[in-house]
Amino acid sequence: MSQHVIAETSDGVLTLTLNRPEKKNALTRVMYQALGDAIDGAEFDKDVRCVLIQAEGDMFTAGNDLSDFAAVNAGEAPANEARRGGNPLLAALARAKTPLVAAVNGRAVGVGVTMLLHCDLVYLTEDSVLTTPFVNLALVPEAASSLTLPDRIGHARAFSMFVLGEAVDAQKALAWGIANEVLPRSELRARARAAALAVAARPPAAVTITKALMRDPVTLAERMDREGRHFSDQLKSPEAKEAFSAFAEKRAPDFAKVGGR
Repeated sequence: MSQHVIAETSDGVLTLTLNRPEKKNALTRVMYQALGDAIDGAEFDKDVRCVLIQAEGDMFTAGNDLSDFAAVNAGEAPANEARRGGNPLLAALARAKTPLVAAVNGRAVGVGVTMLLHCDLVYLTEDSVLTTPFVNLALVPEAASSLTLPDRIGHARAFSMFVLGEAVDAQKALAWGIANEVLPRSELRARARAAALAVAARPPAAVTITKALMRDPVTLAERMDREGRHFSDQLKSPEAKEAFSAFAEKRAPDFAKVGGR
């Protein structure tokens, strides 16, 4: 387990805490692997009947560590290193049989939002803001979110989030069906843990079957694979190079100079 992902099990709940607050809990390849392994392993651990995902600091996660993406674009790392096997966390989310609960403190960006679409219960703080700025970075949606987000909130709203980078606040996320409840920060962890404990106390076979009936892991995995191919291509593109350079230089990107399709 990575030092940036803390795993603790008690009372049937495996709690996974993102612990890189100095970097806004930006996810590295090592963190993706640790989270994916933990979620996969929960299925075979008789002491785990629910997984709770939370984070330290003032932000749930800033999404992927952009230095990893920039390294791929610069040819310093192979594209499959950024999305090994379709990304171990995303693959684990697609096939997860154990219920997942998320406690989202503050902002969530990119994969920090798309992973919530695989969680069975989601709790936000009053200051939570959700953004999926993939297109802003010349990338494309991942985690099967090109399927799950429109299914959840409708095409027009999802397109606005993906392409225009529209920020969605906590109350709007609640109204749109992305979250179950919005809470003060001081109450978030206790509420999410209470929900996880309630899930863990239910008949485990009935819970697992109910979750399985509500989703199609084959369809999710196929969409992730399709997204992943486009993601890898875009990651190496001139558009992405301009986006990453602009981000590093704190300027607006100029995609006109890199040509069209």
